[in-house]
Amino acid sequence: MTDPVQLAGRLVACDTRGGGERAAADLLADLLDDAGFAVTLTEPEQGRANLVARRGPGRAPTTLTGHLDTVPADPAGWSFDPHAGDVVDGRLRGRGSTDMKAGVAALTVAALRSDPGVDLQLVFTAGEETGCEGARVLSGLEPSPLLLVAEPTANRVLHGHKGVLWLRLVQAGTSAHGSRPDLGDNALVALGRVAAALHDHPGWPVTATHGPATCNPGVLRAGTQPNLVPDRAELELDLRLVPGFDAAAARAEVERVAGEVLAGHRSVPEIGTLIDLPAVHTDPADPRASRVAAALGHTGDPAFASYFTDASVLARMLGDCAVLVYGPGDPELAHVTDETCSAARISECADRVTEALRASAAAPA
Repeated sequence: MTDPVQLAGRLVACDTRGGGERAAADLLADLLDDAGFAVTLTEPEQGRANLVARRGPGRAPTTLTGHLDTVPADPAGWSFDPHAGDVVDGRLRGRGSTDMKAGVAALTVAALRSDPGVDLQLVFTAGEETGCEGARVLSGLEPSPLLLVAEPTANRVLHGHKGVLWLRLVQAGTSAHGSRPDLGDNALVALGRVAAALHDHPGWPVTATHGPATCNPGVLRAGTQPNLVPDRAELELDLRLVPGFDAAAARAEVERVAGEVLAGHRSVPEIGTLIDLPAVHTDPADPRASRVAAALGHTGDPAFASYFTDASVLARMLGDCAVLVYGPGDPELAHVTDETCSAARISECADRVTEALRASAAAPA
């Protein structure tokens, strides 16, 4: 029987930093094919793979999903090999151990353990970290009542997550010699003031379920050399959305703040959308999710993740299904240097998902 910690280590050893997911997809495809799953691999781009695996008698399947790509990792800043995939002091080490190859491994092992009569659909994607690129190009998925996403939650059941809106603001200015900045219009300074105002803005809404909407100015590009006044600047924003505060409302607030900051200025920035993914919210009382959530150990009030997942795309493809987020990774260790994941939690996740699939299959039709 496949061990989930060992499988997670083998996945971590695959270098899928911003690409190369095919190696990880092939590893999983072989295991699932041997277990009788009908496996389909597609490559949206060469070397970048989506995997869909289906098994069962043909009823509406529970869908299990995770992504195979990771964010970059520069070995120069790590105290160990980012693709070590080994376990030291009870922790799996390497890029993607927490986000989210441990979760992918746990789902795969739970699927392998499941009864062949349980209808399952596994969806493992490329390019989630850069805006759910792999999920966007999928087609032919079976409608599903429930989507289980194994993103890092430290094995805590979450009932959805915030949405995300990435915007690019482009500010025009006027170039001049660096010794006479008074003759120019510094686009960098203008857009820098907008970035600071958005970062410090006290008016982002707060919800009782998903917490606050947030705005992170993540990229500022401007200038070519110090003695030239920049005549163009670009600012990229990461806004996290909550129910009642959608992309249109967020964009309008960015426009309003920028307009206030640059009131009387020669121009205001042009705004373009890079990514727009809605928030996900499942009612804890939804019968499609409640039985599985209980089997996963959920008690108390519902909680929601601050990050986005492929569920923003897949839930609509699957027929507006219920969504649960549950995985062994530590959300505070996602994307960090020296990323690790508790090996015990990986095993626990695989065990609990196995039980949850049994509970789901035993539910009355």
